[in-house]
Amino acid sequence: MQTKYQIDTTENKAWMQEIRDTLFSFGRLFPSPEGGAYYLGDDGTPWKDRPRETWITCRMAHIYSMATLLGFEGAPALVDEALRGLTGELKDKEHGGWFAGRTADGEILPRKQCYAHAFVILAATSAILAKRPDAKELLDEALSVFDRYFWEEKEGMTSDAWDTAFTTCDLYRGVNANMHTVEAFLAVADVTGDLTYRARAGRIIARVIDFAKVNDWRIPEHYREDWTPDLDCHKDRPDDPFQPYGATPGHGIEWARLIAQWTMATFEGKDAKETKPYFDAAEALYQRAVADGWNADGARGIVYTTDWNGKPVVHDRMHWTLAEALNTSAVLWRLTGNKRYAEDYAAFCQYLDEVVLDHINGSWFHQLDEKNRLMGTVWPGKSDLYHAVQATMIPYNEKIGTSIAATIDR
Repeated sequence: MQTKYQIDTTENKAWMQEIRDTLFSFGRLFPSPEGGAYYLGDDGTPWKDRPRETWITCRMAHIYSMATLLGFEGAPALVDEALRGLTGELKDKEHGGWFAGRTADGEILPRKQCYAHAFVILAATSAILAKRPDAKELLDEALSVFDRYFWEEKEGMTSDAWDTAFTTCDLYRGVNANMHTVEAFLAVADVTGDLTYRARAGRIIARVIDFAKVNDWRIPEHYREDWTPDLDCHKDRPDDPFQPYGATPGHGIEWARLIAQWTMATFEGKDAKETKPYFDAAEALYQRAVADGWNADGARGIVYTTDWNGKPVVHDRMHWTLAEALNTSAVLWRLTGNKRYAEDYAAFCQYLDEVVLDHINGSWFHQLDEKNRLMGTVWPGKSDLYHAVQATMIPYNEKIGTSIAATIDR
């Protein structure tokens, strides 16, 4: 196998930096005149007929904040444009919080999503590191809204969504929004020093580990209001982009990395007896997800979902699952020294290069079918840069317990 695919080689480091910088260039056209992020098409041209969504705008603010810290030309102005969207057209100045987005015609996308609000927090923390104007005020407001409406102290988890006026909370509960809440809370602790949020992240993690442990390390995604699993949820629409039926191997992989990050941040330097249960859980989640999802149907790639016995349901390959596989295999390699993880990383890199990277138009193909042919039923175009950029950086983050933006030398 080429040294280009092997972790910690000069060739792999250079290749990852090349991919990262190409992605930064690819996404430059995301800002709309109002500041909200356009959804990007196959060649990076904005699809202006699609909604300008808050979660995409936040992801772009986060990514270009890191680009700013890395000295990428023009990045500060792009961050400022995204922040203008978050303090302007995407913000609900009447009821507080942030709309899900705006339609192409400027109408409000209803409901208030925990998922989107978690990304507002992440965007604000990264923008603070990038020293962008008003970022601290944005974070303060985002945390205030989140604490009031989404954090459920008794459960140690988050609710999922409210109506637009914050009068009625959905009964549905899910771990996808909680996963990105963990990411956001860890960033808050790193940037502000407020360890309340790291402790909350730990409470979420403990519950998810318990949910997974009794389910053969396949994480139930969907729950009722009392946090009892709803294993048949969305069986009628198994390829939902945010709430698909069954187990999602990519999320098992992503949770494994976040568990490792939280554990290193919380217990670094302490007795291994305290860290072992969490590291064991991270490895179990990763290994189950890779066993179920990677090359599971005779072709390369990680399937989108499986049933509760690990049999593939939706065979499509989403780019974000590969990005998280790169991240987590590298993190577990650094934690354990087990060459199995370095070998996995190399295999994922080869698949990225030979199949998922768009060497003509740039960025990564966001959805492929079971034969690795391009499709766009769930993720047409190339909506944003978040997963792909992070996959070029997290594998070389030796400060595993620190959020990626906070590790960039400033």
